Amino acid sequence: MLKIILLSSTSSNDRSTTVKGWVTALVLSVFVIISIGSGAIFGYKLSDLHWQVVFENTAGEIREQIKIQSDNVAVGREEVQQTLSAMTIKLAEMRSRLVRLDALGEQLTQIANLDDGEFDFSASAGLGGPHTAVSSELADSISPQEEIELIFASLESNLGDREAQLSVLQSMMSDNRLRTESVVAGRPIIKGWMSSEYGMRSDPFHGRKSWHNGVDFAGREGSDIIAVASGVVVWSGTKKGYGKMVEINHSDGYLTRYAHNKENLAKVGALVKRGDVIASMGNTGRSTGPHVHFEVYKDGRTVNPATYIRRTVN
Repeated sequence: MLKIILLSSTSSNDRSTTVKGWVTALVLSVFVIISIGSGAIFGYKLSDLHWQVVFENTAGEIREQIKIQSDNVAVGREEVQQTLSAMTIKLAEMRSRLVRLDALGEQLTQIANLDDGEFDFSASAGLGGPHTAVSSELADSISPQEEIELIFASLESNLGDREAQLSVLQSMMSDNRLRTESVVAGRPIIKGWMSSEYGMRSDPFHGRKSWHNGVDFAGREGSDIIAVASGVVVWSGTKKGYGKMVEINHSDGYLTRYAHNKENLAKVGALVKRGDVIASMGNTGRSTGPHVHFEVYKDGRTVNPATYIRRTVN
């Protein structure tokens, strides 16, 4: 039995009543159902709130990961761009060095007087050899960037070695060529013949014996007169008895004179090489016809040019 007391604002009005057993059970059942329902609703609300928090946290983590990956992609793209820029600069440097090597090679072929095609720097060099396979483990152990860096390092090393070698060869061959070209040798004309030798002779004007300081080469007026060695022009003008004359100072105390010219082509101070045209054959000064009077001096004294005319230089 369930006893229910009803309270009033005044004590005189308080009442009590007694409820039978089945009513009591019904009331308790209703109370329990209401409690369970309220708990279920509350639990559902809590569960729903929990999943919402989890979803928002997960979404936030995903957004953070996306941002990190985006930043990594941007950094990677910048590194790739920097690498490409560095590679472009390196390739440009190597290209300029290859151009220099080609120029050095061309100069060497000219200095060495190599035949056309014997050593052609403009063509690719012949290469070959048996194929040797590289193991996949070794190939996979090297990243593409490391492989590229190794290739560039190898090329740069080879270029440096070739530049040094060619520079030394060029210097040695140029020095040797200058020494060779500075040696007095050969005839001062391309076409013509020797008309008077060095030493005592009959003077062509009065017939008496007189000393001739050089040799004469006769030929066609206006034909080329060439330098017999490289040197510096120290005189280009008119001299009494010689007419128009060119004088060249060579190494080792040698000096050569070319006289009776029709026209002097080489100017004072000019650097001439063996075979350069320095004047045209003429009949100026004390002369009986078109020829070149050729003199050789050694340490300020005349010497017989015949020795040097017969000399050959390789």
